[in-house]
Amino acid sequence: MKLYGPDNKELMTVTAITREGNELVVKGKIFGTMPMTAKLRPAEARRALKLLGWKNAFFALSMLWRRG
Repeated sequence: MKLYGPDNKELMTVTAITREGNELVVKGKIFGTMPMTAKLRPAEARRALKLLGWKNAFFALSMLWRRG
């Protein structure tokens, strides 16, 4: 999975999302060269869902069936 910035340049390539206890671990490379491991804790995931809101959460789910 790749994440892009506002200028459509690649910011991060995610290579794995795994579980470690109660956390999600995201592994990848930033700017194509710098390895990174980030952990998402349950409290932060709840905060993210609050930021997303219902309309955007529905849109995010519907993206799975949209054309690229």
